[in-house]
Amino acid sequence: MNIDNFWEGKKVFITGHTGFKGSWLLLWLIRKKAQICGYSLREENNSLFMDLIKTNPQFKSKFKNIYGDINNFSELEKNISEFKPDIIFHLAAQAIVSEGFLNPISTWQTNVLGTINLLESLKVQEKKCAVIMVTTDKVYKNKEWEYGYREIDRLGGLDPYSASKSAAELAIDSWRFSYAERNYQNIRIASVRSGNVIGGGDFAINRIIPDCIRALQEKEKILIRNPNSKRPWLHVLEPLKGYMTLAKKLYSSKDHGNFETAFNFGPLPENNKTVEELVKEVLINWSGDYKIINNSDIYESKILHLNTDKSNKLLNWFPFLNFQQTVETTINWYLMRNKKNNPFDLCNLDIGNFED
Repeated sequence: MNIDNFWEGKKVFITGHTGFKGSWLLLWLIRKKAQICGYSLREENNSLFMDLIKTNPQFKSKFKNIYGDINNFSELEKNISEFKPDIIFHLAAQAIVSEGFLNPISTWQTNVLGTINLLESLKVQEKKCAVIMVTTDKVYKNKEWEYGYREIDRLGGLDPYSASKSAAELAIDSWRFSYAERNYQNIRIASVRSGNVIGGGDFAINRIIPDCIRALQEKEKILIRNPNSKRPWLHVLEPLKGYMTLAKKLYSSKDHGNFETAFNFGPLPENNKTVEELVKEVLINWSGDYKIINNSDIYESKILHLNTDKSNKLLNWFPFLNFQQTVETTINWYLMRNKKNNPFDLCNLDIGNFED
């Protein structure tokens, strides 16, 4: 097993710890013996977080669990002030593209003002604190080209979700310049933009892998809305590895200024695949069928790639799993869960294999 003593005893504050990506990060940092405070809305019953709690009652005793709203500034500031974190991972967000169209006001409020609330809450920090602000690969002005977007490329998402995340990036840059660099130099901030993550335990509505799993479990055809849309698919552990690596650099490096910026985390270019290619790979691992439908009135970009040269060079970060391994690892989690295997054990097995 990969030994990493950096995290042992570190005080880590995670917003959005009950979400899909947040639950995996929470479990991984528990393995690394960090002291964790999670701050998030209550997750729905059908989620990885609730699955872990219901099947492992002792899991909840491994961290401080706070159900709170990122839009409630006074509550958020109070909890950060009391916990005094060394490192913060900000994952709390409205993260579904289709939900952004249905509820644009709450999407903008959570993704932009929630981000500003977190940043303003940092002013109570008196000690050194590294902050990882999680946005998305959809922050870029999409030109539907085959080239991977670089961190210096123009921002400008079109749909409410993507645009709100682009605005969050601007807010982060503004706060860093206006406050962190001038009066709060103990606060070190970076933003991270990852590709389309998949992995075991995602049960969200209107995301491709959960939709596939629900259809396969019901022995129905998987319905595909945008079969030719190409995305940078990668396993959820890949960007989390990048987030943790970046947090360590921010916290420990003498030249931490080189890391107080934005970083991309995506797969190798040859692992960018269409939605239809993803579904076909799913069906190699779980027998079934699919059907292409043409009733989507929600805008989605056709091509989205990320250039990760910066992460490769400055963080020595590279994705471990190829496309086939990514899908196989993901689908195997659900197959094993269907056989009543404990989700806590399944996640720990995936993390252990990934570390090895």
